[in-house]
Amino acid sequence: MARGMLLWLADAGALSEASLQRYLAWLTPGELARHGRFVRELRKRQFVAGRVLLRMALAPLLGVQPQQVLLEERNGLAPRLLTPAPDGATPGFSISHSGRWVACAVGDLAVGLDIEMRDASRDLAALAKQAFDADEMARWQQMQRWDDAARIEGFYRLWSEKEARIKLGLAVGGHCVAVPHQELSVVLCSAVPLASVPQPVLVALP
Repeated sequence: MARGMLLWLADAGALSEASLQRYLAWLTPGELARHGRFVRELRKRQFVAGRVLLRMALAPLLGVQPQQVLLEERNGLAPRLLTPAPDGATPGFSISHSGRWVACAVGDLAVGLDIEMRDASRDLAALAKQAFDADEMARWQQMQRWDDAARIEGFYRLWSEKEARIKLGLAVGGHCVAVPHQELSVVLCSAVPLASVPQPVLVALP
């Protein structure tokens, strides 16, 4: 692992409805309340799968079973870890979702993670105008000289960088790395450079 960093991916679409209902028992009251406010079934599935995956990644570091990992829901922010680590150090973590995929990064430093399905059918120009600041728009404009595949990949890399920085609490700066994946744009951002880029591990949710 790079600086103790791991990166896990799971296919939420592979979960049965029975498993999703069973996993609700893992969630805290605040998480259950948020889950109940989602209207779309896909978002409910992503939420449950993401919280289960995060608990599975955190549990070995905390010396507890995944069901015993306590997370406090915070409005507009990442959850707060309430379960203490044996060594007193709080792991850094970040979770993300896109389409059928959920992902989490867990390690010994603060990290922001974002994943995005690369969808060529979307109006990328309109999305760029809506989401990008002046510097990001300048980078996007430079990509217009690229071929279609490179431009699509570049857009989602830029978008993922922005989202990962926001999760890290940074408007600009930081150290961001792209993690290769056939279907997803995956970006990790940290305040200090990672020693190496962690390889994504595909995890089957039990």
